[in-house]
Amino acid sequence: MSKKDRNTTAKPNKDFVFGKQNYIWMFIGLACITLGYILMSGGGSDNPDVFNSDIFNFRRIRLAPALVLTGLGLQVYAILKSSDKRSKS
Repeated sequence: MSKKDRNTTAKPNKDFVFGKQNYIWMFIGLACITLGYILMSGGGSDNPDVFNSDIFNFRRIRLAPALVLTGLGLQVYAILKSSDKRSKS
């Protein structure tokens, strides 16, 4: 195989799989998931003999899981959304 054949065989495709809007939605979804897990953390007690009722507050029971599920929904939307560059070609 000559040098000319090696240079022209396969050029890598520099296009991304998704468009810019898809990646923006993915990062928004990732931020929602991360924020949900941060809000869900904590609430433990230093002494195992003492009950701390803070683990059952609104933030940990309702808000944080809702944020995680919203973030997962945004991830699915970002993957299934048709990108602008696919519709142009």
